[in-house]
This record gives sequence, structure tokens and C-alpha cells, in this order.
Amino acid sequence: MSDAEINELCWLYGDATYLQNEETLQGYYVGPRREMITPWSTNAVEITQNMSLDGILRIEEYFPVSSKEADYDPMLQRMYDGLDQTIFTVNHEPEPIKRVEDLEKFNEEEGLALSPEEMEYLHKIEKQNGRPLTDSEIFGFAQINSEHCRHKIFGGEFVIDGKVMESSLFSLIKKTTKENPGKILSAYKDNVAFAQGPEVEQFAPANQSTSDFFRVKPIESVISLKAETHNFPTTVEPFNGAATGTGGEIRDRMGGGVGSWPIAGTAVYMTAYPRLTEDDGTTPVLRDWEDILPIRQWLYQTPEQILIKASNGASDFGNKFGQPLITGSLLTFEHQENGEKYAYDKVIMLAGGVGYGTKRDCLKGEPQAGNKVVVVGGDNYRIGLGGGSVSSVDTGRYSNGIELNAIQRANPEMQKRAYNLVRALVEEDNNPVVSIHDHGSAGHLNCLSELVEECGGKIDMSQLPIGDKTLSAKEIIANESQERMGLLIDEKHLDHVKKIAERERAPMYVVGETTGDAHFSFVQGDGVKPFDLDVAQMFGHSPKTIMKDETVERKYENVSYSINKVEEYLQRVLQLEAVACKDWLTNKVDRSVTGKVARQQCQGEIQLPLSDCGVVALDYRGHKGIATALGHAPQAGLASPEAGSVLSVAESLTNIVWAPLADGMDSLSLSANWMWPCRSQKGEDARLYSAVKALSDFCCAIGVNVPTGKDSLSLTQQYPNGDKIISPGTVIVTSGGEVSDVRQVVSPVLVNDKNTRLYHIDFSFDEQRLGGSAFAQSLGKIGSDVPTVKEPQYFCDCFDAVQEMIRRGWILAGHDISAGGLITTLLEMTFANAEGGLHINLHDIKGDDVIKKLFAENPGVVIQVADEHKEEVKEFLTENCIGFARIGTPSPDKRTLSIADGDWKTEFDIDAMRETWYKTSYLLDCKQSMNGMAKKRCQNYKKQPIEMKFNADFTGTLQQYGLDADRWKTSTPNTQHPTPKAAIIREKGTNGEREMAYALYLAGFEVKDVMMTDLITGRETLEEVNMIVFCGGFSNSDVLGSAKGWAGAFLYNPKAKQALDRFYAREDTLSLGICNGCQLMVELNLINPEHKHRAHLCHNTSKKFESSFLNLTIPQNNSVMFGSLSGNKLGIWVAHGEGRFYLPEAEDKYNIIAKYNYAEYPGNPNGSDYNVAGICSADGRHLAMMPHLERAIFPWQQAYYPRERRQDEVTPWIEAFVNARKWVESKL
Repeated sequence: MSDAEINELCWLYGDATYLQNEETLQGYYVGPRREMITPWSTNAVEITQNMSLDGILRIEEYFPVSSKEADYDPMLQRMYDGLDQTIFTVNHEPEPIKRVEDLEKFNEEEGLALSPEEMEYLHKIEKQNGRPLTDSEIFGFAQINSEHCRHKIFGGEFVIDGKVMESSLFSLIKKTTKENPGKILSAYKDNVAFAQGPEVEQFAPANQSTSDFFRVKPIESVISLKAETHNFPTTVEPFNGAATGTGGEIRDRMGGGVGSWPIAGTAVYMTAYPRLTEDDGTTPVLRDWEDILPIRQWLYQTPEQILIKASNGASDFGNKFGQPLITGSLLTFEHQENGEKYAYDKVIMLAGGVGYGTKRDCLKGEPQAGNKVVVVGGDNYRIGLGGGSVSSVDTGRYSNGIELNAIQRANPEMQKRAYNLVRALVEEDNNPVVSIHDHGSAGHLNCLSELVEECGGKIDMSQLPIGDKTLSAKEIIANESQERMGLLIDEKHLDHVKKIAERERAPMYVVGETTGDAHFSFVQGDGVKPFDLDVAQMFGHSPKTIMKDETVERKYENVSYSINKVEEYLQRVLQLEAVACKDWLTNKVDRSVTGKVARQQCQGEIQLPLSDCGVVALDYRGHKGIATALGHAPQAGLASPEAGSVLSVAESLTNIVWAPLADGMDSLSLSANWMWPCRSQKGEDARLYSAVKALSDFCCAIGVNVPTGKDSLSLTQQYPNGDKIISPGTVIVTSGGEVSDVRQVVSPVLVNDKNTRLYHIDFSFDEQRLGGSAFAQSLGKIGSDVPTVKEPQYFCDCFDAVQEMIRRGWILAGHDISAGGLITTLLEMTFANAEGGLHINLHDIKGDDVIKKLFAENPGVVIQVADEHKEEVKEFLTENCIGFARIGTPSPDKRTLSIADGDWKTEFDIDAMRETWYKTSYLLDCKQSMNGMAKKRCQNYKKQPIEMKFNADFTGTLQQYGLDADRWKTSTPNTQHPTPKAAIIREKGTNGEREMAYALYLAGFEVKDVMMTDLITGRETLEEVNMIVFCGGFSNSDVLGSAKGWAGAFLYNPKAKQALDRFYAREDTLSLGICNGCQLMVELNLINPEHKHRAHLCHNTSKKFESSFLNLTIPQNNSVMFGSLSGNKLGIWVAHGEGRFYLPEAEDKYNIIAKYNYAEYPGNPNGSDYNVAGICSADGRHLAMMPHLERAIFPWQQAYYPRERRQDEVTPWIEAFVNARKWVESKL
């Protein structure tokens, strides 16, 4: 390497020292396994390439440790005794193609889980083809036809108690859509379901093969719904298992039809008990339910580690890809009774989400011979080999080596690049995609074979990107390297697609074509075919799976209790992970990216995770949207699989009921995901059948379809000592549907007004029962007396009644009754308020058992209604035959929950109960937040309510600023007064560009989309724009430091550097950097180049990603954008991992334009000097800030907004953009 290249690397590595004469670094180091090239390395190498440094193939991080006994993750890392020139050397040659003579032996050695019937079928293929099958063909067949991929049990025949069941499980599920098709346009034939959506505005660049201006056009939309589990990979290696589960589910929505847009995600985690400990190592009081089973010698990770790492993985993928996670759920469970052991030792990790697309594109096209097969995304590595088949058997059955080979590798930034290409193609007037499919289980083989299934195809292996030169043909064909999409493109469109791919830095490879001969082959460069089968042979016609089982009635001891222990019971319930505060999950995941989030978990002035309904807008007009919610009831399902299914649906619907649905329940579709320990013990398969049939019957009765879902039917973990732990049979129901107005979603936070009333509405029409409840679980019981929904039509009537009351504006606040019962619902409604309480009387609720009234989990809701509407509400409910009970009123002057029922009375200190509820979150947060920040958060969260203070003349109207959101309908170019032009600048990994572009557009700018490749190639010079904005996200995944690689792309590419230098040399320009863009501006020293000591942005003090909606104070300042906002206190989103301003000069040396309202964490989320959130150049023109004002310009985007101003069209943040436009206009 030349001295200049070495100097570039030294700069890139943070002014590191070049160890020229060091052959070996002594000591112990922990780093990646030498055979596993990490996503970190992929990004680091690409950074060097983007800096014009050629020839570097791999860069990795190694961390010094004190001894070889230091902890490390053996699934991902290894211990090195010294580092030398051989750390990347892998002494492994590609294995030759094998002709397999002994199928049975190969099946067991490779862990393929092929059944005897499938083995017999493969022998037939051998005879048909007149040759032994290759290892690639057998391995590929096993993946494609695994239970994981082909769902043979759901399509099989069930024989229960000697009687053949009339319908398969698939038929039962499909029956729901057949009887109630609703708005469904695509079901069961794609990786995602589509329903008819409303007409919305598409806001996108006119031409995405080069830099161009954003334009608005109307489109007829479809809404997508999807959920998928990634249980085995998450059990073995939680971070990447959950991350790739999230990524795979996102790709499913990307690959719907001929391409669509994912918009928001959901997540569910279910594990064994984490056995949390206090700071001193002791067990917290009243957590003895964790002793019901002894601690196991966990096969891979402890439950606590899985919870932390899995949620980190799912959060990290969404954060870096740019998908907000807006609702979720958590359950921990263990039980031992009747000689059986149940626990989520084989964990459940569900990733789900909603999205949208165009109606034009919701169905796949018909391939024609000669279509080109295109792969977009990352290279092939020895990743995830056999994941499909290994996922289909009990975890722990095979050798650790086989399970290690199935570990995944997540690179969300690569997937974002692939998505940008797909997004661009779908946004065009003429989408050139014929068909699209994601790479998941079985890699190229499954993806590409499904693309060409109708006509056959030929794949040229020499064109496949190989990241690891030691891969065999089998490994190239079937590895599960993630973040890849397969597309069919007509040849005439290839050049255009390539231009967009190159612009987006999305690796694109033309790897084959369709043939029309119904044959599928992979061909090496030397002409040898390691895979060469008819399509029909590949997908198999093995005999139908027959499931024979007997019904086994299991009884579980009911819970006993005393009315004198209500407070103890409450303290127990509030500490269960399923009931307790989920702040430890929400504080690390982006819930605002896209700028389309209208409802996420955290609510109220104290911002606590209370909302179980997630809502996103479909465009930036803020009216039409999508709601989604979750439901599950596996504890009740153990006692009654039928009730467990019904309660799962009911919970999902009582969670989503708070969003005003366009057509009520008719708007909804469900995804049902089944996780079951099939074939684990007598009666389990019969229980599965009963559960599926019950869900089908209930959904048909209430008129809701189930057009999508997935099954994972090997939920059993085997231990070396012979122990077998069965995970409870579980169905997770995700609901989704169109929202008529995202501004009208009801909050669970109590309005602290004494002139209001609370009403309880029971949806179940059943007696109150404690079986399967959190109450029973906290006392180590399940109970056999579980609730259900007795009358499906009455459930519908209740649902419709709540929807109508929302439409009429009668409901001030509302919350469902589920985990923890009515008492938890009431407490949660008060927790996010700084003041006020509740006075409750249970007399009107039927029954004599106070414990059941408080803790039963019969589906139902609590609504708050203003006194001015109480008579209307009573009359309406009575007319519609809806039973209700008036249960209480707010007590604004007392911070207590007082409850009475006849002669029985009690009172709870709300703040004390909130601390109990928060305790579990704190203990888990201690495992992920460093430097004592978990304790700081626990101490301060309730002391930092959001405060708002606006300018006195702020009206909240677009008219105040002369803005017209519909100007695209009538605007014509004004040659005398040209419209100011701004550009958003993005790099690979940027994910906040669209919301920024729209904020500029709404403020009156014409907005240009500029990718770094436009600047590097010279296609874009910035000469025609007066304002540039560097947008938020994770450029290069923050590898080598946030924005370091982005800065390198400017500094070491002459055309890009010249464009930037010339822009800043002009006096008629403004610039803004948000989040990652702020980090870039500081790294390039664009704010205070006159300072002797440079500012830096460092890792947050907590050493983790911080996501929150919090307060900023705008001090007196001379900024073009913020000057007029001086003195305001405003709410804003933060979402970053490296946002701590290090400011070495005195405070008065900086032009500070925004400060966090509170000095202490979490109000100051990163530990910035002087509480700084943003700084500006001395002349006020160039501004850099970490929080996202572009995600807070509409009231519906804000997680908290003054109730009395809920009719505002815009928030004060729009003024900053208007100020910028007016300043530019003055310079034109």
C-alpha cells in the first residue's frame, strides 16, 4: 500500500497508528470466527472501496481480553491467542460435487429430516433419471420440502381417536376467507396477503435512475399483512436469529405481488423465565413462580440472554433498515403438572408487520421463456445451511456443528439497498418486474426455483456473487445468506434496472433465464450441473402426511386465593414479564422512522409503553392509515385449546378496536401463526386440530378472514440428560386493517377530568374465570376454568359499538382487558399521568367474587366518556343491547386507585404500583444499558413529563404559513418567482429521507433526491439548489463510527468534494443535518471550522441505541431556521446510538439552537455536553441536530401533544422549514 493509502486508512480508523513492524499482536483477543465474514466487515470493506481504496477484501474487529477464560459467544466468536497475518486464513478447499449412493446415511449425517416416504420418493427420482442424485439435489430437496417450507402437517390428514377429520388444517384456515372474503385481493398464493386499500398520495422522485425532484401522484393502494416466526435460529443464536427473522418478514412484504412497500413492524418474544436478580445478586421478592421448574443446563443461551439479544437483534435490524417497530408482546412461562414439563426453552420469536403497495402490482405476472433471472443483494457465505430442515425437528437433536451451520447473518443495510431498488421500480409508472421472491430458507434454490416454477429455468453459477471462495456447489446453491431478492425482468428493461441498482449501490447480478422446458438447473462455469432436475421432481409428490393421535383430557389445578391478599397478588402480577412495563424493549427501537407512525407503544406525558394498537399513515396527509395489533393466550390454551384460540383472536381485536377502522370489523384481516410441539406427546396433535378448528369457527362466526400465517410445529427442546421440555401450543394472531382517520385513534391514557365517567364493557358473555390468567401464573397455577367468548355475534356487536362511539367522538380514553385483568387495565390508564387517580366501584359488575372481578381476563374494554355524552352513551349501548357497567370516575386531586365492592374497600398508591410494574423492566434494562443508565432511567422517568410551550401567535394551521398541501394538483411553473429548491442527500443506509423531503415540500420547496453516487459520478453538482439536507439513518451501518464512511465518500472522491466545497462557498445557501446527517456535518467540520478544538459526536452514555419522544427547549439564537422559535418548548423524536455531543470549547463559543429540557438521563438521552441537541454555524445558516423535527411536523406524528390543540393541522416545527424557504426566497 502507498503512504497515501495508509494515511487514508489511519484517518478512517479514527487517527489510528500504523503498526508497520508488528508481525504479531500478543495477548488474548475475542473476534469473529475466521470462517465467518461478518456484516461489519462487508460494510467496512465497502467504505474503503467508496474511498477509492482498492484491493482490501476483509476487515474485522478484535477485542483484547485479560485471559482465555473471558466470556464470549461461541456461536459467533472465538478466542485468539495473539493476532498475526493468518487470522483470515481458512484452510479449506471447496468440496467436490458428490454423487450420493447411500441416501439414508446422507440424510442423518446432514440433518435433513427427510421422512421414509420422502426417501422412497427420492429413490424413484434416481431411477427416473438413471443416476444417483447429487448432494446439492438431495440437500436442496430437503430444504424446499421441509416442514418449515412446505407445511406438510397443515396440509396433511388428521386421524383423531380413530376418526378421519373432514378438513385439513389448511382447509380450515382457508374456509375463513372463502366465507368472508372481505377486501382480500391475494391470499395463500404469495408470501404476503393483500387487501383493498384507499386512494393515497405517492410521494417519490420522478426519475430514480438519476437525481430528480419529488412529485406527488394518486395511487390506488393495497394493504399487506404478514407475520413469521424464527424460533430455531433465535434459540441457537438470538441476535442474528431475531434480526434475520425480522429481515425475512420485511422481505416477504417487499416481495408481495411484483413488489410492495413494508412500513411498520411488530415483534413477539416468548421464553422460559429469565430468573432476574437485583443489583446484589438476590432474587426480587414475590417471584417464586420462577421456581416451578429447576434451572436447566441451557443448550445455547439462557432465557435472560435470549430476551436481551433477540430483542436487540430485531430492534437493530429495524433501526438500520428503517422500519419502525410499533407494537409487540412478551411472555415468559414455565409449568410442571401431571408429570409434564412446559416452558419456552425452544423460544418463540415472531416478526410481523404491515405494508402497502399499488393495486396494479399486487399479483405476480406470468413468466415467459427468456425472462432474465436477477439476484439483488449480498454475497454467498457459509450461512444458514440447512436452517429449513433443522428448524423442522426438535432443537438439540443434531450435533452442535449442524445447528451452528444453520446460524444466520444479518446485514440490514444491504437489505435497505435492495429495498431501495424494489421501491423505485414499484413507484414507476410502468413497473418492469414480472415476478419477485425473497431469499430465505434454502437460499437461491428455493427463491429462484419459485420464480421459474411455472416454466423452468437455467442458472449460471459463475454469475452468482461469492463472498467465500471455499464454498462448495451445494453451499452456493442452498446457503441462506440474507438480504437478497430474486426478480424476473424482461431483457428490454435490464439496462434501466441496472442504472437504478448502481445508483442505489444495490449489488445486482443477472444469473440466468427462464427456459420454458419445465426443467431447473444450476450450471457451473465448466458446464457441470450440480443440480439438474425437472421442476415437478423438485417440489415432490411424496405421500400426504398422516397425523394420528388421541384426545387426552388434561386437568390443571385451579388457583386458590384470599381476599385479604389483594395487594400481594397485584404486586406479583405486575412483575410478570407479560404484564410488567416494556420500556426496556421500546427504549432501544426506532418508533418514528418513516414519519408515518401515528400510534406506537409509548403514551402520555411520561411516555410509558401502554398502547397495544399500532397505527401508521399511508401518506403524509395524515388521514388514511393501517392499524395492527396482536393477541395470544397459550396458558388458557393448555387447559382448553379451543378457548386459547378464541381468546387469541379476541385479544387481538380488543387491542385494535381503538383505531377507527374504515369499515369496522369488515376492514380486518388476520394472520394466524401456529407454534406447536407436534408429535411430542400423546394428545398434542389432537389439541392442535381442535385449536385450529376453533379459530376457524370463531373467525367464520364473526366474519373475519385469515388470509395469511405460518406454522412452526417442532416446539420441543431435548437435553443431553434425556429431559424433554415442551413449549406450550401457541397461536399468535396479528390483526390488520384500514384506518379511516389516524388522527382519531383513542389513547389508553386517562384524561384527568372529574367530569368524566368510566364504563366497563364485557365482550365475552361469559362468567369471570381465572384459568389461564396472569393471576394464576403468578401463583404457579394454570387452572382448568378458563374464559372464552360465548356468543360470537355479541362480541361483534360490542366491537361495532366501540367503533361507532369512536367515530362519534364520545370516547376520551380506552384500554382493553387482558394480561393482569381489570385492575391492571385501570392502573395502566393512570401510569402515564404525573397527577390524578381513580375512584372505582365494582358493584355494577356481575358476580360476588372480588378477585375474579379484578384479575379475570375475560375479553372486554374500559372506556372513559365525558359527562356531556354519558346519557348518549348509555342510550346508545342500551339500544344496541350492549351490557355495560359504570365503574368509576377520575379523582384529579388524589394519586390513588380506590376500589370498592359492597362492603369491601381498598386503596392503592398509584406511584408505588407503577414502581412495582416498572421493576422488571429496570432489571432487564440493567443488562443492556451501560454506565448505570438503567438506574438513572428508573429514578428519573417519572420526574420528566413532557412540557409544551408555543409562540403566542401560533395557530396550528397551514394557512398561517401560506402553505397548500395540494399544490401539486394545480401548480404551474412561475418563471418570474421560481420556487426555492432544496436537495436531500443520502448515502447507503440512510433511511429518513422521505419524511425530510416531505417536510421541505410542504414548506414550499421543490425537493431533489440526491444519492451520493450522483455526486461521486458528477451527475449532480448542487448548483441549482440553495438548501441541502443530510438525512438520518445508519450510513454504512455506523461501521467505523457514525458517518465516518459517509464523510470518506465526500473527502476522497474529487467530484463529490468539489460539489460540497462549492456549495458551502456560496452565500445564498443553507444546510441542515439530522441524526446521521448531523454526525456527518460534525465529522466534516462544517459547523465551526474556526474552532481550534473540534466537536465530536460520541456513543450515547448508555452505549445503546436510544429511542424516545422527549422535550426540547429552543434558547435565544440567530439561526435562520430556529430563530423565530426561541423560547418554545416542543416535543420531538430521538433515535440514535451515537448522539452525545462532545464540545471542548466553552458553552458560549457555540451557537446552540436546541437543548434537551432535562439535564439528567433519559431526558438528556445521550449525555451531551451542555444538554445540547443541536448547534448552528455562527452566521445561522448551517445547522446540525440529532433529534428528528421532520418526524414531528404533524400532531398525529407526535407521541404526546396538548389535548386542547388536537385540531392543529401542523406543529410549530413546520415553522423552521418555512423560515428556511423564506430566507432562500429572499436570496433569489
